[in-house]
Amino acid sequence: MRRKTSKKRWLNFERRLFILALCAGAPALIATAILLSIDDYAPGTRWTVGTILLLAWVGFAVSVKERFAYSMRTLANLLGALRDGDFSFRLRMDDRGSLGEVYAQINEMAETLHEQRLGAMEATALLQKVISEIDVSIFAFDSGGALRLVNKSGEQLIQLPAEQAMGESAEHLGLAPYLTGPASFVTRAVFRGGAGQWSVRRGDFRESGQPHQLLVLSDITRPLREEELHAWQRLVRVLGHEINNSLTPVKSLSSSLLTLVSREPLPEDWQEDVRSGLNVISNRCDALNRFTGAYARLARLPQPKPRPMRVAEWVDRVVRLEQRLTVRVTAGPEVTIRADPDQLDQLLINIVRNAVDATLERMGERGAVSLEWRESLRGVEILVDDEGHGIANPANLFVPFFTTKPGGSGIGLFLSRQIAEAHAGTVTLKNRTGATGCRACITLPL
Repeated sequence: MRRKTSKKRWLNFERRLFILALCAGAPALIATAILLSIDDYAPGTRWTVGTILLLAWVGFAVSVKERFAYSMRTLANLLGALRDGDFSFRLRMDDRGSLGEVYAQINEMAETLHEQRLGAMEATALLQKVISEIDVSIFAFDSGGALRLVNKSGEQLIQLPAEQAMGESAEHLGLAPYLTGPASFVTRAVFRGGAGQWSVRRGDFRESGQPHQLLVLSDITRPLREEELHAWQRLVRVLGHEINNSLTPVKSLSSSLLTLVSREPLPEDWQEDVRSGLNVISNRCDALNRFTGAYARLARLPQPKPRPMRVAEWVDRVVRLEQRLTVRVTAGPEVTIRADPDQLDQLLINIVRNAVDATLERMGERGAVSLEWRESLRGVEILVDDEGHGIANPANLFVPFFTTKPGGSGIGLFLSRQIAEAHAGTVTLKNRTGATGCRACITLPL
């Protein structure tokens, strides 16, 4: 085994190439020697010619070996430079044959690697810039809990520059409790650089085959306060919208009653009209008081308190509140549903009020709003048709605070849909077929 190994080491590629070159010229040299021995040449001439041929033969073989060895060493040097990350070397394209093709491919590979390296360096620089400037604290720890990466926000959080913090343990930096437990959670914590409500995210990654942990801490105290403020603002707008929707018809009805009792002489049935009007105002105020009281206590839409409710009475109760236009009601079948009357009053008030607003905008007092109800496979459907301009942007109908009406709040339809869905129903709006205007459909289960 040792002899075979030593033989292989001695017969390397260059020596084998040299032997093959000698073998290639051996037949010609043998043939020349035979010709010189056969012909009548002087011995000196034979030795001279034979020596010249032998030296030329060996010289050409050595030249072949050296030429090939030079090309291989050149390729080895270039590949070594590529391995070391030096992509500035290029091979000269003197040879047009197969070796030239090899040189061309290696040059193209070097150019490709150079471009890829530049792209990777630029991407890495961009990533480092983003990590450095991002307004969250980022830390990376190795498997031993030592800090290996920190950005500017992280330096401010632990009140240590990166040069001093590198290599410090998570326990020393006060971050060890956040390297265990859930991968994402929110907690209240106090650090050297600040205190408040923090969003904590943790993940694992590998670098050079070694496990590392990435810790991201984000201060959400200010966003939470802003969201809390926005929530209160939305709540106030919702309550204001519903109060205005109920007080407007109450005010209109009160004005009508005041005008009625100011007549001289009084109509014969004025007492009945006053009694009926005051009863409507009282009922509407009581319902509004219950609605806003529950809303204020829960700061959200109250859970419905269903009880049997006749659809005809519900529709009549709401229609009598609208004094600007006459709402034409087409009576449907006698249907009783289980629902929260106060909430459904708010729903239908919003729908009817929007229909009247749209009709007055286009037709004035010449327009009309019609209402009917019917049974279907899904339950009972209440249909409200107006003679307005129709729906121009259906995608934003139920987006909170989106409105096309001057002075509108964009709450009515959103709240109406919430009330309907709380009763396992739906509210849809679409342009009427064959007529101008919009049709609102309230569907509620029987």
